[in-house]
Order: sequence, then C-alpha cells, then structure tokens
Amino acid sequence: MNTHRISVFGLGYVGSVTAACLADHGNQVIGVDPQAAKVDAINRGRAPIVEEGLGDLVARNVTAGRLRATCDAEEAVSRSDLTIVCIGTPSRANGDLDLSSVLHACGEIGGALRHQSDGHIIVVRSTVLPGTIRDRVAPALEEASGKRRRDGFSLAHNPEFLREGTAIRDFHNPPKTVIGADDPRAAAALRALCTEIDGPVLVTTIEAAEMVKYADNAWHALKIAFSNEIGNVCKAASIDSYEVMRIFCHDTKLNISEAYLRPGFAFGGSCLPKDLRALTYLGRRLDLDLPVLGSVMPSNRVQVEHALRRIVAMGRRRVSVLGFSFKAGTDDLRESPLVELVERLLGKGFDIRLYDRNVNLARLIGANREFVFRAIPHIASLMVNNVEAALEHAELVVVGYDEPEFRSIARRIRSDQFVLDMARISERDALEERYDGINW
Repeated sequence: MNTHRISVFGLGYVGSVTAACLADHGNQVIGVDPQAAKVDAINRGRAPIVEEGLGDLVARNVTAGRLRATCDAEEAVSRSDLTIVCIGTPSRANGDLDLSSVLHACGEIGGALRHQSDGHIIVVRSTVLPGTIRDRVAPALEEASGKRRRDGFSLAHNPEFLREGTAIRDFHNPPKTVIGADDPRAAAALRALCTEIDGPVLVTTIEAAEMVKYADNAWHALKIAFSNEIGNVCKAASIDSYEVMRIFCHDTKLNISEAYLRPGFAFGGSCLPKDLRALTYLGRRLDLDLPVLGSVMPSNRVQVEHALRRIVAMGRRRVSVLGFSFKAGTDDLRESPLVELVERLLGKGFDIRLYDRNVNLARLIGANREFVFRAIPHIASLMVNNVEAALEHAELVVVGYDEPEFRSIARRIRSDQFVLDMARISERDALEERYDGINW
C-alpha cells in the first residue's frame, strides 16, 4: 500500500467523508476548514457532520495518527503533495454558482505554494460548471502562487457521487470514478488513490469531468419527475403506478440502459411522436398538468430548428442528405425529422438531393406509401440512386444517420465540400476543418 500525503479543504459532507476514507486507506490526511468547531471535532476523533459510520471511521484514523485537521491552510499544503478541494458551491439567486469560498481557498492554496517547490497537485472535487477550473480556479491559483499551471502545479477534477446517508459506501463502491486531467502526472496520482475503490476508472478532459456531474444529476431529476408524472396519470386513471413502473424497469435493453442516450438529431417515426401526443392528451382529459412529458415534443422541434439554423448559417445552397427515413435500416418516412428538415430547407430555396438505399418509392406500401404521396409527393424528384450522385451535387453533405456506406465519405468528398454530421460517423477526424457535428 502506497502512502500519500493529502490535504482536504472543506470538512462538510463531501470533505469529511473523503478525508476519513482516504485516511482509512493508509494515507496521511490533513483536513482544512475555517470553522474551528469542525477542526476540533476531527481532532477529538468525532465526525463534524451526521453521516452513518463516519464517527467510527474518524475515531479510528485519528487514533492511528493518519487523520487530523487544522485551520492553517499554509501548514496543510506544506505538509502534503496533493490537495483536494471539497468546498461547497451553493446557488446564487439567479441560479449561478457562488464560487467565493472555492476561490478564497484557491487564494490560500496558491499563497502556500509560493513557498513550495514545483509539482503540487490540486484536485477540485467541488461541483462546478464546465470551464470553471480553466477560467476561474487556474487563474486564481496562478495569481496567488506566482507559478504557472502545468509548470508550477497540476490541476485535475474528480467529481463526487456521494449520497448523504450512504456516503461511505458510495465512496468505496461508486458507479464510476471520473478523473478529469490534462496533465499525465495529475491523472496518475489520482489513479493511485483509486486502487482500493471498486468500479471503473474513467479518465477524460477536465471540462468533460465537470459536465458529467451535471448530466448525472439532471438525469436523476428527470427520472423522478418522469416517474411522478406517470404516477399522476395512473392515479387519475385508477391504475397501479408501482405495477406499471415495475414492469417498465424490467426492460434493461431499452428503458434502463444506454439506448437513446447518445447525442444526435431529433426522434421521429410512427410510434414516439404519436404516443407522446396521445399520453399528453390523456393528461389534459384527466385535468393533469404534465410539464415534463408535455415538453418532450417541443424539445424535439427545437433540435430540428437547431439543425436548420446551422445549415442556413453555412451559406452553402447545394445540399445532399444521406439517409432521410426516421432511422437507419428502415424505409419509414412517417414523421421523419430529416424529411421535416428537408421541407424547411426547400422552403428557403435550397437545392436538395436525397439518398437513402432503404427508400424506394416503387416498393413502398401501406401507410408509409400513403404518407409519402400525400405529405411529400415531390420527394421523388429530389432522390438520387447512389452516394456518388449525392456527393457530386453537394456543397454541403448532411449525414442523417449511421449507415455503413456513409462511414467512409471522409475519403470520398472533395476539398471544397463540408459535412454536417447527425450520426457521429467513425472517420470524422479525417475531415478536420471541413466537418461539424450537430451537437459535439
């Protein structure tokens, strides 16, 4: 077991648990907090907050000499090689974060670094918006220390996924450990701290690590709101909501999975829009307010508008769309957002060509054929028979979805052509400045 010298700034829920657990792994840990009562509690072997199991953990490690606390930031930094910032970032009245305490701590840490040799690692564990470490934390540390980031000190982000009441269990068994670092030394140091923590360790950029926590919590909030709205509909319709959601959660292929959680273009087809409209209609019929469910279709329309604005702004009038059914591997054009996009572009005078190997007007039957000839009868005049014809026409190539024959277009387009990708094709990097993703 390697022993690390660590200082932890902030002895609230996250900081106290982080300090005690890291000490229990055999590290030498100094907690730092401006509140003398918290410092005194730690040094007496008591937990400064109420959290199951924390009192025993603190007592054991204080007795063993692995954990102590101080109000003296300079002493803590000087006696450690790695500093973890666990200071709260409460909301301001406008919804922004109050970073004053974090930045104050950065000033103290930076001041202490003036008297240290280069190489200290600072890890922000506080929840901060993307760009905060780059634009606020790093400048504050540089100004206070007189040192330059990556030369005089290293920065990383390690978001926490601790729930109050189960924080110690969550520390040792997190769903994932995320290390955001652009410095290999900082990444390696954090990896070394994770050797006794179960679960996958994922290394990414600092900005992506900052964003992960917000994606997680927004998803958790959305799930609760979604479940409650389904429950409200069930209650009003005299249906057992727990039975409905019990069955819903049995589907780990689509419902509780990574399915549908990849950024891209809008949804469409004969099921999702129709069923959402029917469910929200039922809610209105039952006199229910369903703001989450009611916002899904408007959000989907915003994604179409977003693509339309991007294409118009590019100023390339000859556009070829590769794939325009509602998803790959189908000839279904009903409520395809790509067809809607094409319609909007035609209305603005764009010269369009369409290619989709799965869509053959002569083969269409049933409701799909009726939709095509009723809603978009002019579509045949825009269609071409192969990718080459589509590429020959285009100034701008729009990749509608992920189809094997679209993945190699990076090697097939001219130097004067541009690609707008809705599907994240695999060879996108080869296009360099001639490529843009719809939301990446």
